[in-house]
Amino acid sequence: MAARKTTTRKTSPKPKPCPDCKNAGQTSETFQVGGRTKHDSAHKQEALCLTCWGTGEAPAT
Repeated sequence: MAARKTTTRKTSPKPKPCPDCKNAGQTSETFQVGGRTKHDSAHKQEALCLTCWGTGEAPAT
């Protein structure tokens, strides 16, 4: 009987985290409120990271 070959699995390298959102996929942004005279609110809202499009991984460039 022939000897068995041992196989090694190739693991893909871990992707680098996004520099803007730090692997979260979202960022906090201020927003404007008001009718005619818009002013920035003290509150923040979550927004999709435009660098990685919400994946949390650095873009491959």
